[in-house]
Amino acid sequence: MKYHIVTYGCQMNKNDSRRIMHLFDLSGFVEASEEEADFIIVNACSVRGRVVDKIRGKINNIPKEKTLILTGCVLESDMKEMREKFDYILKIKNLHQWHKKIKQLKKITGGKDYFQIEAKREKPTAHVPVMTGCDNFCSYCAVPYVRGRERSRPAEEIISETSELVEKGFKEIWLLGQNVNSYNKGKKPDFPDLLEKVNNLKGDFWIRFTSSHPKDFSDKLIEKMKNCEKVTDYLNLPLQSGDDEMLKKMNRPYNIEQYRKIVDKIRKEIPGITLSTDIIVGFPGETKKAFLNTKKILKEIRFDMAYIARYSPRPETKATQMEDNITDKEKKERAKELTAVLKKTALEKNRSKLGKKVRFLAYDSGKKSTTGKTEGYKTIKVEGGLKEGEFYKAEVVEATSFGLKGKLIKND
Repeated sequence: MKYHIVTYGCQMNKNDSRRIMHLFDLSGFVEASEEEADFIIVNACSVRGRVVDKIRGKINNIPKEKTLILTGCVLESDMKEMREKFDYILKIKNLHQWHKKIKQLKKITGGKDYFQIEAKREKPTAHVPVMTGCDNFCSYCAVPYVRGRERSRPAEEIISETSELVEKGFKEIWLLGQNVNSYNKGKKPDFPDLLEKVNNLKGDFWIRFTSSHPKDFSDKLIEKMKNCEKVTDYLNLPLQSGDDEMLKKMNRPYNIEQYRKIVDKIRKEIPGITLSTDIIVGFPGETKKAFLNTKKILKEIRFDMAYIARYSPRPETKATQMEDNITDKEKKERAKELTAVLKKTALEKNRSKLGKKVRFLAYDSGKKSTTGKTEGYKTIKVEGGLKEGEFYKAEVVEATSFGLKGKLIKND
């Protein structure tokens, strides 16, 4: 039999899909196109309303003779709405027990939870979850309702999995969690300790992590990022809004001055670090003044990248009790304004790399060119085909807002 998986959402969802793929492969299924597949698995995301709309449109175009499975970060209200469309609605945290519902799947021996089902991975990048769930309850976010409360994996399990991946030749390890900073709830080993343990593994590889919350971004973590040579000079630190009143309404327990101080510390200790952020525009009650405060801080901090999302109400979250009083048109305009600021800042940042030598990891190679990522997670393109999954050096010769062009440095 054949299967096809459709994934929506964050890197955690993508990693979950890899575990689902491994389970189906072990059960004798063959991965195939959507047209050829007997089973279609939709790994969904209820965090944004627009994604749910995409899923609705998607399933309406799938022939009825195919077996449909819904899983992922799905709110109860979305499950109820789509129940008639799917043959199975299964929780991702129960992946190790799916065989009880779907007779064609094999039982995974020794699997006490779904983390113990190996992910089907492709070099050079591997994602390693360190925790799941979230206790922050940001007023706009569905994650605590779909993934539950925070649960950290044992450090020895994470270290063992990462060590095996490095031995297999993976060069880029992403440590994943909804809020990695709160790993183990501050008990030993905390996240900075875990970062150091992974860094101490033998091998030539990079370490990245996501996602971090400003409320518990510690000096200790900054120190470990600075001193652990395998931890890359890249950080995503979600801002969400540049207005203190909006941050309160979002249930983000920090203010702009506190965020600014964290950024100053990071840049002082790790000069040249690539800094990205997440921003929501059009949150309920976001006045023109509040929006302009966000625009102001975007200009001031000068991020290398910003992931800008238009607010969409999600059932069960606290924000749904607030009036969604910003029109879609206005949300689009505000997102457009921030994107214009970002393009200018990102271009300035990338131009500062001109003439400099950078190390990069080759991702996609063709006959004429190769694309990869630098240590600072910037996309770089060089002429010629290279071996994927290997490190190279290049001199930056061109820069755009969202990418670099390099000249390969041979025998360096």
